Amino acid sequence: MLRRPVCAIEDLPPGSMKLVQAGKFGVGVYNCGGELYAIEDRCSHDDGPLVEGEFDQATCTVECPRHGSRFDVKTGKALCAPAETNLQVFEVKVEGEDLLLKV
Repeated sequence: MLRRPVCAIEDLPPGSMKLVQAGKFGVGVYNCGGELYAIEDRCSHDDGPLVEGEFDQATCTVECPRHGSRFDVKTGKALCAPAETNLQVFEVKVEGEDLLLKV
């Protein structure tokens, strides 16, 4: 697995998210109450860009801006229709002051 630098940890405070390019696809990195999670940045229903949707830090979910599908950013699980397929998750690691993504 390749470790890709994402940003400095201070640049992703609780409640924020960031889009990172990882090869051919985008990965959304989310800070949910101080815990870091990363999922592929595409709705499994129609490939909509999730980081453009609403991120709910209280429930650690993101909603697709196109049709309202919600996903758990911890697990990538599709939580409601029209999406039925879960998303790939990626490991996020803090090394010193830097945030790294394992892809």
